[in-house]
Amino acid sequence: MPTFRANGKRLYYEVAGEGEPLFLISGFACDHLIWGKVAPRLSSRYRVVSFDHRGVGESSSVDGPFSIKEMAEEAALLMEEIGAKHAHVAGHSMGGMIAQELALAHPDRVRSLLLLASLAQCDQRGKALIESFGDLPRLVDPPTSARLIMPWLYTDAFYSKPGAVQELVKWLIECPNPPTPEAMFYQSRAISACDTSGRLRAIHCPTLVLAGKEDILLPVKLSEQLAQGIPGAEFVLLEETGHGMLIETPDSVALAMLDFLLKKFD
Repeated sequence: MPTFRANGKRLYYEVAGEGEPLFLISGFACDHLIWGKVAPRLSSRYRVVSFDHRGVGESSSVDGPFSIKEMAEEAALLMEEIGAKHAHVAGHSMGGMIAQELALAHPDRVRSLLLLASLAQCDQRGKALIESFGDLPRLVDPPTSARLIMPWLYTDAFYSKPGAVQELVKWLIECPNPPTPEAMFYQSRAISACDTSGRLRAIHCPTLVLAGKEDILLPVKLSEQLAQGIPGAEFVLLEETGHGMLIETPDSVALAMLDFLLKKFD
């Protein structure tokens, strides 16, 4: 089981494929398995690296608050661990905020950014939502928590597929290493406090901002603002998907990522 030490924590990671390294950074309350439907499509061309944040998956538990910047430094330490001088970096939602901080702190190490359903700063509605998500494990049981969050992530079309919701809830509940209540709480506060909006002009690597047209958790305008703030960033809007695009439309996500990378670097 590959692990590395970062900020006194043991963090789990996986590597698949050959080629240039492509880091996949997960979002709120998610471990590396959230990329399970996307990563195999990417590992045919890249050395795909995914990992579990502290308190999530197979990584160590949390014992206090932390910031998005600290999580970005953990990703930088993983680069050193696997001997990657630089990498393409993709992040979904919170993972996109981590990716931004990584690019700002280590511009020489990030070849490109792929920011999926992400943003520079939560608005007041977004802060209220993410903080309420962070509070849920202390208030309700895991199945109820999942069912309360899921409508913000998936579209009506997803809910209309027979068995889709039940299958996803079952997968979440049966996860062998679910996020701890403490991890969800502190992650939610880290997201709420993060703000890269005034520093986006300092990002100069090729950047893709990918949004789902039906994202009601993170409205498209926030992704558009993110793309507008980064010099030369490319904005792509995926039809018929929402915030949970890694689960709902993995083929479209992988294709958009590969198209961008091949266009910029092949």
